[in-house]
Amino acid sequence: MNYRKNSKVLETYLNENGVIRFNLNSPENLNALSENMMNSLQNALDKAIINKNVRVIIISGEGSTFSSGHDLKDLKAARKSADKGKKYFLKIMKKCSKMMQTIIKCPKPIIAEVAGTATAAGCQLVASCDLAYASSSAKFATPGVNIGLFCSTPMVAISRNLTNKHSMEMLLTGELISSDKAAKIGLINDVIEINELKDFVLNKAEKISKKSSVTLKIGKEAFYKQLDMKLSDAYDYASKVMVQNMLKLDAKEGIDAFIDKREPNWKDK
Repeated sequence: MNYRKNSKVLETYLNENGVIRFNLNSPENLNALSENMMNSLQNALDKAIINKNVRVIIISGEGSTFSSGHDLKDLKAARKSADKGKKYFLKIMKKCSKMMQTIIKCPKPIIAEVAGTATAAGCQLVASCDLAYASSSAKFATPGVNIGLFCSTPMVAISRNLTNKHSMEMLLTGELISSDKAAKIGLINDVIEINELKDFVLNKAEKISKKSSVTLKIGKEAFYKQLDMKLSDAYDYASKVMVQNMLKLDAKEGIDAFIDKREPNWKDK
């Protein structure tokens, strides 16, 4: 099954292996996370979560910018309201936070494919994905401090990927960093040449798509839940998860297939 769907700001493509691509498609606006863009991406994520044909999600951006973050023109325009934009600002931040948390809570792996620059909430989007691969020309920044607006919400995702020193360096300086440095400090997984990036990410996604979806769901949820636990609680929780996983049909099938030296036939149960 193959299908392609286009909206004004988001292009969606699902292939026969269950890999769906959400391509931010507003290059003239630097793929900014406008209200329209966030609504489109949130809607696409919500549909992918319940679509049994979707196994892995790729998020990419059209043009030379992956995403520039929030649409500053929209934020500026909102200041003309009686409350100087407060109600609109709250709506936008809540919408963005919900979208980022949807990515984390999504039972299906999500990969960021970064061919261009990712800044502010665009960098937050990269950090929120489970995996991220970038071209050698890609750059990353949380530049809010340069315009008097500290990147506090991007900070949440950044600080959960990087050490304190690396996080604060990005947040305090607002400087662009190279994809090589981004890989070195843990913001992305690896740097791939631009002409190979799309195929590389698709290949990675398709490898993951061949795993048991119920196993991936259990594992992803457990990974993020245990991060905030103290060591002993994390082991207690992870042990219970392992038992839960062991009782699934796919665990029985996977172990049997390994012992029998054959490919597993997943039931996703």
